Amino acid sequence: MPEYITGLDIGTTKIGVVIGEVDPDEEVRIVAVSTAPSDGLRRGVVVNLDKTVRSIERAVSEAERMAGIQVDAVYAGIAGDHIRSINGRGVVAVAGPNNEITEDDVRRVIDAAKAVALPIDREIIHILPQEFIVDEQRGIRDPVGMAGVRLEAEVHIVTGAVTSAQNIYRSIERAGLKVKDLVLEPLASSYAVLTEDEKELGVALIDLGGGTTDIAMFFQGSIRHTGVVALGGRNVTNDIAIGLRTPLEQAEAIKIEHGSAVHRPEDDKQVIEVPGIGGRTPRRVSKALLVDIIQPRMEEILTLAYEEIKRSEFAHLMNGGVVLTGGGSLLDGTLELAEEVFGTQVRLGMPRSLTGLTSEAKSPIHATGVGLVLYGMQQDGADMTHPGGEGGLFETIVSKMKKWLGLE
Repeated sequence: MPEYITGLDIGTTKIGVVIGEVDPDEEVRIVAVSTAPSDGLRRGVVVNLDKTVRSIERAVSEAERMAGIQVDAVYAGIAGDHIRSINGRGVVAVAGPNNEITEDDVRRVIDAAKAVALPIDREIIHILPQEFIVDEQRGIRDPVGMAGVRLEAEVHIVTGAVTSAQNIYRSIERAGLKVKDLVLEPLASSYAVLTEDEKELGVALIDLGGGTTDIAMFFQGSIRHTGVVALGGRNVTNDIAIGLRTPLEQAEAIKIEHGSAVHRPEDDKQVIEVPGIGGRTPRRVSKALLVDIIQPRMEEILTLAYEEIKRSEFAHLMNGGVVLTGGGSLLDGTLELAEEVFGTQVRLGMPRSLTGLTSEAKSPIHATGVGLVLYGMQQDGADMTHPGGEGGLFETIVSKMKKWLGLE
C-alpha cells in the first residue's frame, strides 16, 4: 500500500495543503495541491481559532478529493514574528567502550547543547545540529562509530511562543487531524528549493509570505541562522488599498495583475482601472502611481531582511547568494530589486525534482507545503533534530505537545 505524507502550510493569507505519495524507491510523487483563504491568522499567529479550523478543513477536504484518500496526520509549518533562534554548544565525555561514540553519546551532547535558559513563555521547536567536534576535530556530520574522548556539538535552537504553538496545534487537532511535527516554515521550504551545493557554499533563503518574511541561512550543509521580519505581502496590499482608495480584495487583484517592485519606462503610459469603495465610480490611474506605492514597501521588507542577515556572524559566508521564495517573490521586479538591495546574485526558489502534479506544485507559493512533504519523508523514523530522542518521532512530538498543553 502506498505511503502518503501531507504538508500543511498555515499562512496568514492562505492555508496550503500538499499530499505526496512515496514509492518503494523513496521518490515522491505529488498527488494533491490545494489552497483555501486563511481567516483567523495575523502575522502567522492564530487570532481566531474557529475561523482557522474552518480554513484548514476547507483546504484539507479539497486535497483529499484530489488525491482520493483521507488525511489523518500532517506535518505542519509554523512561522510568525514570535519565532526566535540561538546557537548553542554542548560537551560530553564519550562513555562507550573503546572510546567508540554511540547514538547515546550523540543524544547526551545534544541534550547538553539545548540546556539554555529560556523564558517561561517560550518552548524549543527544533534543535538542529550544525556540526560535531571530536577531540577538537571539527566539521564532522555524523560521529557515530568514531573513536574519541571528548564529543562536542554545535546546534541551532529554534524557539517559539508557547501559546502560539498551542493554538496552531489546537487548530489542527480540532480539524480532526494529528500533528506529526511542527516545522519551522523556512526550514521546510529549504528542503524544496535549495540545492546541496548552495547549502554547502552558503546561501540565504528568504520566504516572502503574506504576514511575515522568514529568513534561514545555511553554510557547510547546516542551518546557521534564522530570523523573521514582521512584514509581508499583506502590507503591500494594504498600502495599495489605502493609496488607491480601493477595497482590499481589489487591491490584491491589482497587485497580482499589474503590480511591480521596480519602475519601467512604459509605466507612465499604462493605465489601470481602480474600483471605487462603496459603489463609487471606478477611476483610472497610471501604473507608475501603483509602482510608487509598491516599491518603497518592498524595498523596506528586503532591507529589513538584509539587516537581519547582516546581524548574523555568517553574513560574509553567503557565497551562494540569496534565494527568494513564497508568494511575494512572484511580484514582478522583486528579483531585480532584491539584487540591488542585497548586492549579490538572487534567484527564484521553486520546488524542484518533482513528479505528479508538477505544474501546480512547482510554484514558490507551494514551497513550504512541498518542503513539509520532503521533510516528512526524511523524518519518518528516529530523529536526532528534536528534543528527546526516546522512541520515534511521533512519540517525541506527542510528548512535546502534551507538555505545551499542560497535560504532563
